[in-house]
Amino acid sequence: MPTTRRAFLATASLLGTSAAWAGANDRLRLGVIGLGSRAGDILNALGSISSVEVASVCDPDENRLRERAAQVEKFAGRSPKQYSDLRHILDDKSIDAVVVATCNHWHALAGVWACQADKHAYVEKPVSHNFLEGEKLVAAARKYDKVVSGGTQRRSYPNFQHAVKLLQDGVVGDIYMTRWVLPSSRASIGFKPTEPPPAWLDWNLWRGPAPEQPYHANLVHYNWHWFWDFGNGEMGNNGSHSVDICHWALGGKAKGLPTRIACSGGRFGYKDQAETPNTQTTIWQYGDGTIVEGKLVNLYTNEPRTWEFYGTKGYMIMKEHGLFEVYLDGAKEPEPSLQAPDEPVKNYRPIDHAQLENWADAVRAGDRSKLNAEVEEIHLSNTFCHFANISYRVGREVHFDEKTRQFKGDEEANRLLTRKYEKDFAMPEKV
Repeated sequence: MPTTRRAFLATASLLGTSAAWAGANDRLRLGVIGLGSRAGDILNALGSISSVEVASVCDPDENRLRERAAQVEKFAGRSPKQYSDLRHILDDKSIDAVVVATCNHWHALAGVWACQADKHAYVEKPVSHNFLEGEKLVAAARKYDKVVSGGTQRRSYPNFQHAVKLLQDGVVGDIYMTRWVLPSSRASIGFKPTEPPPAWLDWNLWRGPAPEQPYHANLVHYNWHWFWDFGNGEMGNNGSHSVDICHWALGGKAKGLPTRIACSGGRFGYKDQAETPNTQTTIWQYGDGTIVEGKLVNLYTNEPRTWEFYGTKGYMIMKEHGLFEVYLDGAKEPEPSLQAPDEPVKNYRPIDHAQLENWADAVRAGDRSKLNAEVEEIHLSNTFCHFANISYRVGREVHFDEKTRQFKGDEEANRLLTRKYEKDFAMPEKV
């Protein structure tokens, strides 16, 4: 297995940067890695994009592999190649790009390996399991000159694009505070005993870079989100979408990262096997004093998903589907001339299509500036989630230094900026 990675590096060293994609035919040949429920939506979207071809699919779960291959065959008229090990897709020189829809603990490593194997990548959110992985994914995209997109689909939704442009153009003045609320009712997952992994699952490949440990049915599938070795809790799950809107509106990469982070929370309402909190309140503060506040609530809530932006001229209230209202100069009624451009039903479901097509178009143009969700922007947004979870886990406020990329004087927090890897699935020390 390490030999494969050395082969990736040897191959990559022979490659120069490329201005634009030039494939064997007019369509991008894609490999889809990770075939859970999210991949089902992705495949449906890819099936409606004429410029791409799903040539191969990969998952260590044999049942999912067969199911998704049949899904592709239904819309493409032929069955894709099927692999249990993602490195077989990366070794295939006929594959131009990959979509990574695995569990979180595989995201960044699969993306880095893809870049080293001369493939562009679309990496589902969060693009990393931890902060330093995200840094390496961005570095790999730059070093190998690859077009890498994150999977935060609201960036391709016209309503959100319109609202964010208004905010960045100063519709409410200089923003001094923004906050989001994410209701996310999750039931108890109970307790599952350790047991031998099922015959249809390659447990070693599924676990991959995560620490060696016994199998239990609360990991496979979906509930892995609530275990630190594999997921990032609800903060890194749907919270990554919510915080991305705020980070985007504040200027994204140009704004940088928060320097002061305080998170409180817990797993309330029941006791179960999960490790991550189901309820969190976080304050992220930038060096200039700008505040981002996030509230993740669980259990019996009818509170809507919202975003609020407070500025020196007024404020904006944004709701799901990108609908929004702007209140200026102390007015009690919203400004009638400032409205979302599209009806929500018309454009909400096709956002997977829009985001993936945007990525495919950018790959073909060889131009990452065309991306709605370029990997560095999404890495920085996802970092908010990582920092919140670190503050929660160490039980105190943490202070980040953008120059050193470390927390000031906090060894315990700094250890959580990365993780240990199984040797056969290690993140390269240098990309």
